[in-house]
Amino acid sequence: MSNELSHEEVLDSSCCNHEDSHRKSHHSDKIKSNLITRLNRIEGQIRGIKGLIEKDTYCDDVIHQISATQSALNSVAKILLEGHMKSCVVERIQEGDLEVLDEVLVTIQKLMKK
Repeated sequence: MSNELSHEEVLDSSCCNHEDSHRKSHHSDKIKSNLITRLNRIEGQIRGIKGLIEKDTYCDDVIHQISATQSALNSVAKILLEGHMKSCVVERIQEGDLEVLDEVLVTIQKLMKK
């Protein structure tokens, strides 16, 4: 099973909903499954890194594993950000809520720090 999502699948999932002023995401089952699969793999990578440290593995090898894990987390963030921008942000702008742009910029700044 491929874990790659098409742009259409990301776009088709409704990201966020403003029920009772509580923000919630509402991803399709396929997107949610993909994200959970990726996060489970990342969780395994973290456990593997911990094991490498416990075994006194050569530092450079551990750093390479950390880098791979960070890249995997960035991929999850990109999927979420794409869906958020194509659905929630567009909807809020169409409703006249331009404050969402500041929210997205802060989020992107946080992602770029990493």
